[in-house]
Amino acid sequence: TSIVKKSPHVYSLQQRRHTLPASEFRNLTPQDAISVFEIEREAFISVSGECPLTLDEVLNFLGQCPELSLGWFEEGQLVAFIIGSGWDKERLSQEAMTQHVPDSSTVHIHVLSVHRHCRQQGKGSIILWRYLQYVSCMPGLRRALLICEDFLVPFYLKAGFKEIGPSAITVSNMHFQEMEYTLSGQAYSRRNSDC
Repeated sequence: TSIVKKSPHVYSLQQRRHTLPASEFRNLTPQDAISVFEIEREAFISVSGECPLTLDEVLNFLGQCPELSLGWFEEGQLVAFIIGSGWDKERLSQEAMTQHVPDSSTVHIHVLSVHRHCRQQGKGSIILWRYLQYVSCMPGLRRALLICEDFLVPFYLKAGFKEIGPSAITVSNMHFQEMEYTLSGQAYSRRNSDC
């Protein structure tokens, strides 16, 4: 708020316009790997004791398939991200955790993570929705697969994923559910969107 002089004896209060912080969604690059890994490590180590991806794996996927990643930046700082890779089999297997299969019809979502200061604000749901809209526009992609712990199943169901069943993948002694999202039903949306 500021005071504006209208005439020699008349003043008025004028509200300044409040602008939202600059917000940007873009593909991640290997230069983003350290920020990605720090957010991932803080988010997952505290809950499960394990990181979905090592720093080397983050660098590998961001180098091989940056187009299958999405970062949300506010005022230049990474606040949330998703990293995916291509996969060509019906179900995810242990090798899907470290491999990228180019030109495949499935995107394997390895990790979705939100910075600790930005949690409980709906950012996870927003970036997931943006990511699914983005990959729906990619030629040839028909579905997204991921694995998650049981407590995250309702989050992904709400986003439109379907439960496939228990995953063959284990990390330490953790067990996961495999989830699938069909992208091929987006043809009408693609024609009438920004794809």
